[in-house]
Amino acid sequence: MIKKTSGFAAGFVLCAVLATLGSAASADGKIVISNWDGYMPKDLLENFTKETGIQAEMTVHATNEEIMGKVVASGGKGYDVLFVSGQFGEALKKLGLVAELDHAKIPNLANLYPEAMKLSHDEGLHYSVPYAWGTTGLCYRSDIIKQEPTSWNDLLKPADAIKGKTTMLATDRWLVMPALLAQGSSVNTVKEDEIAKAKAQLIETKKTLLTYDDTTFYQKLVSGEASLVEAWDGWCNYGIGENAAIKYVIPKEGSDMWVDAMVVTAASEHKDAAQAFINYILRPEVHRWVAENILYKVPNKAAMDGLDPALLKQYPNLAITPAELLKFEQMRDLGDAQKLWSKTVTEITSSN
Repeated sequence: MIKKTSGFAAGFVLCAVLATLGSAASADGKIVISNWDGYMPKDLLENFTKETGIQAEMTVHATNEEIMGKVVASGGKGYDVLFVSGQFGEALKKLGLVAELDHAKIPNLANLYPEAMKLSHDEGLHYSVPYAWGTTGLCYRSDIIKQEPTSWNDLLKPADAIKGKTTMLATDRWLVMPALLAQGSSVNTVKEDEIAKAKAQLIETKKTLLTYDDTTFYQKLVSGEASLVEAWDGWCNYGIGENAAIKYVIPKEGSDMWVDAMVVTAASEHKDAAQAFINYILRPEVHRWVAENILYKVPNKAAMDGLDPALLKQYPNLAITPAELLKFEQMRDLGDAQKLWSKTVTEITSSN
């Protein structure tokens, strides 16, 4: 596994805007940030507080659905910054639970790739700022599977030799996605016939699976319990870090382009501090430090340009370009049609 960095090079000066925000925000109180566990370097909040004077506390959510439920139930009170996937940020916006961002208070937006301003869920980044982005594909043991998988059907209709040694993601949008892409459908389809066709395939696929798994699939590859899994590219990197025989490939039918973003709650009483935190993340040396620690691509050009070329060689999917990412369809909020998706996934996972 890659050696984790423990701090930043010293000697740079905070910009005047951030200093002003920090002074104002620290008087307002502590900001509360909710993120996935392990999705942020452990020292990040400590360093943020040291440099800005803003107190920050992190809470952990396991899934988008979990934090969505908490925020809807509380009206967002008690939270200042949320890390959510793009379609969930879009849903929170529709519910009036996230705040409009003041770009003047986030000058480090200038460090982002131009493509990051064109994300379909929030073109122009009016209410969200991308933290990481990437693809979903196949992660596999190249020493066990001698011929590189090229299609989602290699997972959906596995060869006899790997039946019982494959996993799929459990989260509903990503569970259904491989079957949709394999049949040529949009990852955002709300057409009942297309969803029904995907469901039929996934019920058959379930019979060949080891399990559904969002969190430990790369460990199953490392141990040999699994040979081929559906994976987010960064999580596949965790397996690659432990076993160089683990590889990642995007199937010929394509991928989604997923985006994990930072949003400020409408209920936040510390919006200046929250935006100061986002601005801090976007500093090149900070966002680079994030990429080095979580092994996910970040949408920050200045940060990615600073990555060690050896890191890109060890983890080739880190080198996927923004232009390549934008070839894939981004998942969007489905509105009322989400009920059909949820019902479909329940029927798949409860089938015999």
